[in-house]
Amino acid sequence: MSEITYKASCFCGSVEIETSGTPAMMGYCHCKDCASWSASPITAATLWPQESVKVVKGEDHISTFNKTEHTYRKFCRKCGGHLMAYHPEIALVDVYAAVLKDFTFEPTLHVHYETKTVSVKDGLPKFKGAPGGEMLPD
Repeated sequence: MSEITYKASCFCGSVEIETSGTPAMMGYCHCKDCASWSASPITAATLWPQESVKVVKGEDHISTFNKTEHTYRKFCRKCGGHLMAYHPEIALVDVYAAVLKDFTFEPTLHVHYETKTVSVKDGLPKFKGAPGGEMLPD
């Protein structure tokens, strides 16, 4: 039996990505860097093992920006569409849930909730920083 494969692409379709298997974690990020990068108060994150993510088309169109050594954000140079972010400290790649086709996003937590722009009352655990840190009330 083969692993499930999901496809993703940038806004113009010049870059295509495939993920295989299941993500290591899914959740919402409320940090100011993600909010500023995405122009959205919350980012839906799907974190995959690095070896589960492959660029299958348009690798030459991908640019990388890193404000810090914690996150390397990748986007299409042609359309500016956001694709994914590599987190070297945890060896996981966040393929943004919004670009994954036919993927069921099932979040389990919120991270960096102390810097939230909007409150979310969904019963999921809310962490002050990364998972395993201080939890905040719903």
